[in-house]
Amino acid sequence: MTEWPDLAGRIDGNRHVLPVRVYYEDTDFSGAVYHANYLKFCERGRSDCLRLIGIHHNEMHWHETHGRMGFVVRRMVCDFLKPARIDDLLEVETRFREMGGARMELDQKVLRAGEVLFSADVTVALVDAAGRPKRFPEDMAAALKTF
Repeated sequence: MTEWPDLAGRIDGNRHVLPVRVYYEDTDFSGAVYHANYLKFCERGRSDCLRLIGIHHNEMHWHETHGRMGFVVRRMVCDFLKPARIDDLLEVETRFREMGGARMELDQKVLRAGEVLFSADVTVALVDAAGRPKRFPEDMAAALKTF
């Protein structure tokens, strides 16, 4: 089976863009996207951005050299600006701000036709199997620095 083009979004300069369509399951009783689903959209954006720069969650889980590790969200500050509705076509934009040690800072936005509906400042940490912070391995840090 060949890979679907753009399934993981695209890298556009210094940002990753992931297209998302709003489905009925994403909405609440009012017809607007349920607030927690914006966090899911952003998680998909972060995961697919990492995938496109060569960092795969499944490989991190069973890394031969560096042991088991994974990313955890340490902090997230969110602004819900305008609602998205069923059938809206959205873009999740992810930008890396800085990284150091075991931490990286990101800016994420959910946009509809260029208008920001949701924004988040996100701090993500790399942890080992016991949940302790783990410095980025050199190969991972190099991949992140390219973005």
